[in-house]
Amino acid sequence: MASLLIQRPQYAWLRELGLQEDNEGVYHGSWGGHGQVVTTYCPANNEPIARVRQASLEDYEETIKKAKEAWKVWADIPAPKRGEIVRQIGDALRQKIKVLGSLVSLEMGKIFVEGVGEVQEYIDICDYAVGLSRMIGGPVLPSERPGHALIEQWNPVGLVGIITAFNFPVAVYGWNNAIAMICGNACLWKGAPTTSLISVAVTKIVAKVLEDNKVPGAVCSLICGGADIGTAMAKDERVDLLSFTGSTKVGKQVALTVQERFGRSLLELGGNNAIVAFEDADLNLVIPSALFAAVGTAGQRCTTLRRLFLHESIHDEVVEKLAKAYAQVCIGDPWDSNTLYGPLHTKEAVKMFLEAVEQAKQQGGSVVHGGKVLDRPGNYVEPTIVTGLPHNASIVQTETFAPILYVLKFKAEEEAFAWNNEVKQGLSSSIFTKDLGRIFRWLGPKGSDCGIVNVNIPTSGAEIGGAFGGEKHTGGGRESGSDSWKLYMRRSTCTINYSKDLPLAQGIKFH
Repeated sequence: MASLLIQRPQYAWLRELGLQEDNEGVYHGSWGGHGQVVTTYCPANNEPIARVRQASLEDYEETIKKAKEAWKVWADIPAPKRGEIVRQIGDALRQKIKVLGSLVSLEMGKIFVEGVGEVQEYIDICDYAVGLSRMIGGPVLPSERPGHALIEQWNPVGLVGIITAFNFPVAVYGWNNAIAMICGNACLWKGAPTTSLISVAVTKIVAKVLEDNKVPGAVCSLICGGADIGTAMAKDERVDLLSFTGSTKVGKQVALTVQERFGRSLLELGGNNAIVAFEDADLNLVIPSALFAAVGTAGQRCTTLRRLFLHESIHDEVVEKLAKAYAQVCIGDPWDSNTLYGPLHTKEAVKMFLEAVEQAKQQGGSVVHGGKVLDRPGNYVEPTIVTGLPHNASIVQTETFAPILYVLKFKAEEEAFAWNNEVKQGLSSSIFTKDLGRIFRWLGPKGSDCGIVNVNIPTSGAEIGGAFGGEKHTGGGRESGSDSWKLYMRRSTCTINYSKDLPLAQGIKFH
């Protein structure tokens, strides 16, 4: 039998994405790479897919120089024309949506519909960016001085470094790339080493569009690599904005390194997200919402539901119904259309899952569903529900990137809101209630302290039109929609004197 999956007939579709047994992981208008060779594995069976040659630090230096040169060309192209090229990137992704979605399933491990949905997010943000390319800009402000104009001018920051995580190997790059491009920036992407094939495949699609438009390919450069490349990006003053998606631990180091050089960073880090279901909650909404948010992507979303607070009057009923729903979840190969729940991404994640379950038991929790590793090839664990823990148990306060849901009982609104806010992270949150006053208290200054504050929907599944991100240890960054584009630009306040006089502000006379 062939040693790599790409060599087997049933995986011949990988070649439609331009992938081979051995792939170059550096792109700056041409392909190359002189670093370590990394083999990526399929989480569903732990078999090798193909190999990617990563970047050396010399490759990094060459790539960043070419990206900076390419920016000079890109910045001169009018924003609506840049938007047209981004539109073409969206169309190119549409043509490859199923095959690229299949690669996401194969290399990351999420189910096929989620893999396709992730590519769709990139397509959607391209469509959004096209319209935005004709709308970005600042106001003309009233000047207090006669014969003067006061305006805001927005310009690109220059080079945007984008470091993405394994769990959304297409969409998060797309959020950053499409918006950064229409703002006039060049991009330098470092994806997760374990999803290097996805990074190469996406870049090949984007590079073809740039080539067809006679735009330097280095506008969207790729540099596959490990921590050495990430550290180089964080330290490099030529990287004008560094967008980092990943763990809070690594994100803190990135933030400190970038701040040391007075650079700009956009951080999208962890989330210890909660749903609060009150006594008047519609359980027909609560059960599927909790199931989707906790089990989707095998608990490996930054917006995954990790804490479920139930009013004491509905606690037992919801736990019983939720355990029955968990028991019906179809676990299997991620590319099987019947599968709702696939594997964890790595063997290390399985180990982390087991350690967290054991800690939960030691701290007084009861496992009412799951808690074990499944006896099958791949990195499969049972989706797990734990009850009986106090809200301030250390394991509840810890974000474990695995499908473990801690269910807690509460009595009053005030304590539920306080429990939601007591964790270090502040990404996503939701309440289920019909009480209008409670809804607006939840949305208000004493309600949820998260960047995403929902009502009667899950914590996960954000739309691209809103700004995505969170507070506290989540990092404070915002990506995707709303006015997130401003993070990719620099603002200048400009005063223009079109008179023959020189009046000073605040009525100052200086003769």
